Amino acid sequence: MGVHDRLTTVISTKGQVILPKAIRDQLQWGAGTRLTVENTPDGVLLKSTPVFAASSIDVLFGSMQYDGPALSIDEMNAAIATEAERRARD
Repeated sequence: MGVHDRLTTVISTKGQVILPKAIRDQLQWGAGTRLTVENTPDGVLLKSTPVFAASSIDVLFGSMQYDGPALSIDEMNAAIATEAERRARD
């Protein structure tokens, strides 16, 4: 972004800053996006915060118990497709 392309905003009396829509759209930051704020020598840096903390498969393995017979890959794929269709309708 060049000098002439810089966007400005104002700090409210509550310390709130509105990020310009062009920036929010470019970064795909919708309402409710959590941001990490860092103070740097050049100013303030905003970074989106992941919804879930980083983890490994070892930590997650076995956390979702399933009681019943093992499903085949085709049965799992069918269940995923059914849920995807349900969520698409909602």
